Amino acid sequence: MPVHNADVAAVFEEIADLLEIRNENPFRVRAYRNAARNLQGMGVPVADRLARGEDLTELPGIGADLAARIGEIVTTGRCRLLETLHRQVPHSVTDLLKIRGLGPQRVRTLYQELDVQTLEQLARAAHDGRIRALPGFGAKTEQAILEAVTHQLTQQPRCKLAVAAQYARPLQAWLERIPGVRQVVVAGSYRRARETVGDLDILVTVDRTGVMERIVTYDEVSRVLSSGPTRATLLLRSGLQVDVRVVEQACFGAALVYFTGSREHNIALRRQAQERRLKISEYGVFRGTRRTAGKTEESVYRSVGLPWIEPELRENRGELEAARAGKLPQLVTRDDLRGDLHAHTTATDGHNSLREMAAAARAAGLEYLAITEHSRRLTVAHGLDPRRLRRQMHDIDRLNETLEGITLLKGVEVDILEDGRLDLPDEVLGELDLVVGAVHSNFGLSRARQTARILRAMDRPYFTILAHPTGRLLETREPYDVDMLRIIRKARARGCFLELNAHPERLDLLDTHCQLARDEGVLVAINSDAHSTQDFANLVYGVGQARRGWLEKRDVLNTRSLRQLKKLLGR
Repeated sequence: MPVHNADVAAVFEEIADLLEIRNENPFRVRAYRNAARNLQGMGVPVADRLARGEDLTELPGIGADLAARIGEIVTTGRCRLLETLHRQVPHSVTDLLKIRGLGPQRVRTLYQELDVQTLEQLARAAHDGRIRALPGFGAKTEQAILEAVTHQLTQQPRCKLAVAAQYARPLQAWLERIPGVRQVVVAGSYRRARETVGDLDILVTVDRTGVMERIVTYDEVSRVLSSGPTRATLLLRSGLQVDVRVVEQACFGAALVYFTGSREHNIALRRQAQERRLKISEYGVFRGTRRTAGKTEESVYRSVGLPWIEPELRENRGELEAARAGKLPQLVTRDDLRGDLHAHTTATDGHNSLREMAAAARAAGLEYLAITEHSRRLTVAHGLDPRRLRRQMHDIDRLNETLEGITLLKGVEVDILEDGRLDLPDEVLGELDLVVGAVHSNFGLSRARQTARILRAMDRPYFTILAHPTGRLLETREPYDVDMLRIIRKARARGCFLELNAHPERLDLLDTHCQLARDEGVLVAINSDAHSTQDFANLVYGVGQARRGWLEKRDVLNTRSLRQLKKLLGR
């Protein structure tokens, strides 16, 4: 049974949670968390590396102990350390960490003092007023916990797009190999490149009967929730639900429109059909009882006088009007990217050398790569002071003399301090090709203070790009409160740019902010924020987010040639 990187990462995250709840060595906890993060962003499955006999200790953040754990999980599907920890702390206790405001120390207190082991028990303890009496809590904290746990219990679970892809791609490939299967498309929010996915909707066309009986035998299925001749609902071992539908070829396009969504887009499309006395459903386009279209998506849209609309645009945010006016954007593609303007090496918290990162960027089809180490304030990442930064500039100049097919640019990811100052002096920033400014602290400032802070930073003479502009981490940290329209207009006035950070945990800018930047004439840089040679594979997720934000090739900074880019940076 295949084991995906996401499976191993989930085990490592749970181990880290349990170790933290037990108040064990923080360095050991951090090692498991870092390994989990690196595995999530790794393009090649570790199971394939093991099968080829590769040494896993050569991977970023993987030592001998962690490599042995990975080998155990991949070969046996079990992890003895996790099983040992679960004998000491119940499985459900780690769910408490999903509640905002509950860190390991508070979870430990709730477990030890009130025997709270589940979200339901936590809600009951808060409702009964038993939490406020514990040290370090209080009535306000108790009320916040009650509100957060109520939200958590009613929220449909979702997983990040990149994690869903680790299950969707092999499942699609497996389905395509079944005799009699003609087409397989993963629809839904996955096809629209949403940041997170609730479940997988898969449409299949076949040219023989009996195919559904094969589909339910997929070896990653933990439970068949329902099964019939044309539909099956499956639960994978990962917890991800999959709905597979066998669709007639004559209505495949209509079904694809319907199950790709979004709901709002489909409703608006059906209204346009009604104006023409047509009815659109998953079974086709009908005039009365006669089906007039539906074999292809193009035929469905053509029936209401529209060109085909890219899946990423289907959110009812003006795409139907743009289609009617002939003004749909020619969306940017991964092949349009010619460089990456945000990457790290072993000089700070990266895992590979300058030369290794350059080679990986070239292998990913890029022509230039900006090295942007953290600045000195970010001590946890061993940030650079002016002396170390100048030493790296020298190293980049020397390495560029020997590189072929790729050029390294000299940059830095400089901290924006609380008062809007930058963490390094102008005299050293002026020696760089570009300066990426980022907020890494004081996320809780008011909207006015956070906005003013960033605006002051953008006023600095060498400020080039605002990195991960809202600071969000999907399902972990909410975006800080900032007036993005003022930020975007400041970027336009100053001639600087915004980043769309392609890391699957960030995907920051939001798609709506990308569209706003486009409308205001501000270029967006789609960057990987690479910390290892594996991370350039994440650029595809940044492109997906950019496409959701209506960005064309011309709207993206790093679709330019190096010569064109340098002119823009020089402004």
